[in-house]
Amino acid sequence: MQDLTKGNPAKLIVLFTLPIIVGYLFQNLYNIIDTLIVGQTLGVKALAAVGSTGAIMFLSLGFVGGLTSGMSIITAQRYGAKDMQGVKRSFGQSIMAAFVVTIFLTAIGMVGLRPLLVIMQTPTPIFEMAHIFILVIWGGVITQVGYNVLANAMRAVGNSRAPLYHLILGMLINIVLELIFILVFKWGTAGAAFATVVAYGISTLTSWWHIVRYIPALHITWADLKWDRAEIRTHLSAGLPMGFQQSIIAIGSMTLQAAINSLGTDSVAGYTAASKVDQILVLVLMSFGVTMATYVAQNYGAREYQRIIDGMKRVLQMSIGSAVVLGVAEIIFGHYLVNLFLNEAGGHAGEVKHLAQIFFWANGPFYAILAVLFVLRYALQGLGDTKTPTMAGIGEMLMRSLAAFTLVVWLGFFGASFSNPLAWMASVSFLVPAWLKFHKKIMRQIQNQDESQLKL
Repeated sequence: MQDLTKGNPAKLIVLFTLPIIVGYLFQNLYNIIDTLIVGQTLGVKALAAVGSTGAIMFLSLGFVGGLTSGMSIITAQRYGAKDMQGVKRSFGQSIMAAFVVTIFLTAIGMVGLRPLLVIMQTPTPIFEMAHIFILVIWGGVITQVGYNVLANAMRAVGNSRAPLYHLILGMLINIVLELIFILVFKWGTAGAAFATVVAYGISTLTSWWHIVRYIPALHITWADLKWDRAEIRTHLSAGLPMGFQQSIIAIGSMTLQAAINSLGTDSVAGYTAASKVDQILVLVLMSFGVTMATYVAQNYGAREYQRIIDGMKRVLQMSIGSAVVLGVAEIIFGHYLVNLFLNEAGGHAGEVKHLAQIFFWANGPFYAILAVLFVLRYALQGLGDTKTPTMAGIGEMLMRSLAAFTLVVWLGFFGASFSNPLAWMASVSFLVPAWLKFHKKIMRQIQNQDESQLKL
């Protein structure tokens, strides 16, 4: 466990972020490996089928990630305030709240997935493959929820390494199972989905074992799991807005995906392959943001306001610098990674690679905006502000939806690709003013602390 309220902010942020970067890399590799193995073994149509469900996957994973991350902010604030009983209570109530929400999420998804794929104009040749893939993933969403609850709780008390270890184990199991289910059992896209669900389940079990054995701060009793209406309300008030925020963004992505689906199978495959490469690079920027949620929450709970300001300055410098490097790398080297997802024998690889490069040119130059977005959004969440990130998410949704109805019609695939930078700009327009407002508030609190010390 790591106390982020003491020590050099820049050093702490880097050391805490590195395991998160690797962890998110492996978490994304779950989906990337699905795409890679499916594309190489089952062909472009199967690749497009898995890719066409990407926005729905984002809806599921985004809501789960937002919900559990939001609830862990309460845990981190209590840990920063050295309220250890409150930490355990928060962890127990997070488990209960997540379990109940998962039941509703699973029930709604199992009924609504097929109509949703129809609404999204999923091409007929890939419809059934897409449906069975997302049906299995959604049916096993409880394994994703379980892992995220435990991983976010461990990060909340300053342990960013343990979630990484258990995710790596799950990913390795995922690779083995996916090859067996697809190549030996011939389960097609369903095999890829089953492998992912089982792997997440194993990561959940091993994460729980780690907490029981090594993290006393999260050792809970049945009393901590007992339903407490006030605590549940507190945690859902923090978690649901963040979950809905991600869902709102996902709805915009689904609208955009519907427009991309209308462009044909090659466009779907090109957008899918490029998006997977994009995810690998973006996770670095997102990891800085995730770190700041815990860093800000712990220091806000400990009333170490100057450390919040110092940490924000350092992380913005590091994140924006990383964004420039990653954006250039995507444009220059991205097409090499796209080759991993394609089977040259399929006959469509050349067009798919061309479309993927268009995506890279549309997105890479604007990564600095995305870097600011992640840092500010997660920092505001760490301060307990759920309203502004939600409004920023609505801005993203509206911009992507607008792009789907206009830019895709006018500019085709480039219009779809350029919707991302436009969405980032819309989001930042909400986040920057909110952060400046909080910055002034924090500076006043620092001044009041200094005056109190002078009086003493």
